[in-house]
Amino acid sequence: MWTSAAPALVYRLYAQEWHLSHTVTAGIFAIYPIVVVAVLIGFGSISDYVGRRATMLAGVAASLVGTLMFALAPNVAWLFAARAFMGVGVGLSAGPSSAAIVEYGAAGATKHAAFITNLSQAAGVAVAMMLGGALIEYAPWPTRLSFWVLAAYLSGLWVSVWMLPRRQGGTTQGWRPRWPYVPRAQRRFFVIPVVAMMTAYTQGVLVFSMGGQVAHDLVGSSNTLVNGAVLSVFAVVSAIVSLASRSLFARTSIALGAVASGIGMGLLAFSVSNHNLPVFLCSLATAGGGYGLLFSGATELTGAQAPPLHRGGMFSALHLFAYLSLGSVAIALGAVATAKSLMFALNLGAAMIGALSLGALFLLASTFRSIANSP
Repeated sequence: MWTSAAPALVYRLYAQEWHLSHTVTAGIFAIYPIVVVAVLIGFGSISDYVGRRATMLAGVAASLVGTLMFALAPNVAWLFAARAFMGVGVGLSAGPSSAAIVEYGAAGATKHAAFITNLSQAAGVAVAMMLGGALIEYAPWPTRLSFWVLAAYLSGLWVSVWMLPRRQGGTTQGWRPRWPYVPRAQRRFFVIPVVAMMTAYTQGVLVFSMGGQVAHDLVGSSNTLVNGAVLSVFAVVSAIVSLASRSLFARTSIALGAVASGIGMGLLAFSVSNHNLPVFLCSLATAGGGYGLLFSGATELTGAQAPPLHRGGMFSALHLFAYLSLGSVAIALGAVATAKSLMFALNLGAAMIGALSLGALFLLASTFRSIANSP
């Protein structure tokens, strides 16, 4: 997630330096989830065959290549290629890492695994915003140095993954490129965590694709660290809420998260329309809380439903739909921001996420009796 959020604060700098439109900057953002989706479609279940460790090694290596390309980029074409490599990296490692946390933990500890996964993601985003903001503002090479630091971290991470024990899989026999497999018996209830995760991830379009410019305009400061600290409210609150909600049932977390996300998007639209910084901060905090609840609930519900032989595939399918939603919304809102205005695009995006939140609530209500006894 540090890799995913690392470019968020430099989009505005690239736009100024290379005179990029909203469509181009949104395209740089969107190529990442598009490639993630493509990788998940073709390789979403591969860790069930070759193992979590081997798949994560390939994923971290691809992320490292993308980060180095950002650090060296001479033009905008390199940025698109760099984001594509980052998409390959996350597409290969997101599902297997979630499955590995479940498998390396105590038997049945899906709630603990969901919390650790959410906390890790929140920490990655917070580091990207705070450390990235500080390096961009106070260190030399504002569009370069933060990526060199991330590259050093990824190098160490690759070595750490190499040291993991070899478990699960170890053969490619029977594997072929295909959509992540979800067993028929789990498909009915799997729709609930899918919509919940789509709602959570799509908020990232507004926070990390357009949020940097919004924070710059509302805070009235050109200090990237200040703007990064503002955006990090989303991640920090997500982690706090995830910790505080560990005792909740998964379905309760999803319901509360959907409500919080809907409210957060309403506050975001209001703050942008009225240039109200306190309300903007409240919107980030509320949406961050919604993200934490939705992510934890969706991850826990998937971990509880997934048979061990298909766990990697189901977690990859969960991320597939989330990134598919994120990428399509990013492209659409980038085009709208260029054709209309940034404010119009933000309002439209907030309405779309509000609709997803209502969809999650509807699914929970329609299947409440069937999942009443599930974790």
